[in-house]
Amino acid sequence: MNSLEEIIAQRRKKAAEIAERGVPLYPNDFRPPAAIATVTQRFGNAGAEELAATPERFCIAGRIMLRRDFGKAAFATLQDASGRLQAYVKRDVVGEEAFEVWKRLEVGDIVGLSGTLFRTKTGELTLQADQLRLLAKSLRPLPEKWHGLTDVEARYRQRYVDLMVNPEVRERFRVRSQVVSLVRDFLTRAGFLEVETPMMQALPGGAAAKPFKTFHEALGIDLYLRIAPELYLKRLLVGGYERVFEINRNFRNEGLDTEHNPEFTMLEFYQAYATFEDLMGFTEEMFGEVTQRITGGLNVTYQGQAIDLTPPWRRLKLADSLVELGGLSEGVVRSPEALMEEARRRKVQFRAGEGYGRAMTKLFDLLVEPKLVQPTFIVGYPTEVSPLSRRSEAAPEFCDRFELFIGGKEVANGFSELNDPDDQRRRFELQAAQHAAGDEEAQPVDDDYVRALEYGMPPAAGEGVGIDRLVMLLTDAASIRDVILFPHLRPEEW
Repeated sequence: MNSLEEIIAQRRKKAAEIAERGVPLYPNDFRPPAAIATVTQRFGNAGAEELAATPERFCIAGRIMLRRDFGKAAFATLQDASGRLQAYVKRDVVGEEAFEVWKRLEVGDIVGLSGTLFRTKTGELTLQADQLRLLAKSLRPLPEKWHGLTDVEARYRQRYVDLMVNPEVRERFRVRSQVVSLVRDFLTRAGFLEVETPMMQALPGGAAAKPFKTFHEALGIDLYLRIAPELYLKRLLVGGYERVFEINRNFRNEGLDTEHNPEFTMLEFYQAYATFEDLMGFTEEMFGEVTQRITGGLNVTYQGQAIDLTPPWRRLKLADSLVELGGLSEGVVRSPEALMEEARRRKVQFRAGEGYGRAMTKLFDLLVEPKLVQPTFIVGYPTEVSPLSRRSEAAPEFCDRFELFIGGKEVANGFSELNDPDDQRRRFELQAAQHAAGDEEAQPVDDDYVRALEYGMPPAAGEGVGIDRLVMLLTDAASIRDVILFPHLRPEEW
């Protein structure tokens, strides 16, 4: 078997032979008037006699995915963005010169063909080519075996090849684009204004995460890639907009796994004169509409698990979930000291200033989250771990906040917004103290945001939805890397 280097050398030799014949290897003057799907949809059911009586000519372009040569003729399968179509190239029809070029073409080359349609003896719709153009010469061979798990990293790293040879991957990213469009349309119809906020920020804020840091030469200041757009979107509520949203790229300097990528896509939206309870119903409606448009119903299968998205979805308090699903006793859950001891026993690390709230959420991550297959709103989060959320009037140690879990994953996070500037400053200062003690994910004090709140922000609620995780759910993707076109990977060893 020839090595890759030898195959590339052979392909370069054939390219040189084609060029010596005066044929451009990469022309840019070919305009195919028809997509392959247009042809197959119109004539997919046409019989041989009907095709023979059709004088219409067709001009298509695509990549050669398969070819079978028979001396003076050849069959080939062409693929464009819309589908595949078989072509038949015969020397006596295309001419001696064009056929000599064809003989030097290979799987992976992009060509343009013109001709008429017919049915083969096996009944396959086929384009009888009478004109042939080379549009782009491929110097590297397509992989012969690309579907197995052994190639999974190569598929992520060379997504362009993955898309080329795996139709199901192209479909997944088509669905992703459709999901984003449907979400945007839903919010726009609900009266939300789409906005854009800075991706480089002087202060990172809006989430507990370690940021990426850079330096702006002209201003002479450090800047951070945003970990969330939240604080800027809420400034817009102060400014007078009452419903805003952004489908945004966020960046967090964290590890990589099946649910995390350093660069990811979030939807964040904020509504004045609303509460976190309003947003739970709104989320059910939005997810339901998107799911129905994508799948035709409200039932999906994710990683072998049947999930029913029919509202209303379950609401469950965080503390109650630790008892009901986590297997802890109510006495342990209600006792800060006992719960923290249980967390330490399970290897939870506490940082400066952390206590009962961290114990609750970390034990939830370990014991409960994987079990939340059906859509469930978890409510009753401790204020300690919710620095931007409004306190519950009934129990100020907890916040008016929810997180949505589907398929054992967090998909959304929402809460009634904290609009008391003095309370917000105190919480920022607590976060800053934790940062000074070594917590790289704690937020700094954002004086300008506090100043904005001092002008008065209307009561409001806001929510973030993980677009990548929503697409994972709707396309049955096991890893976030399956729904990000170019996920981050370790450097390649050439």
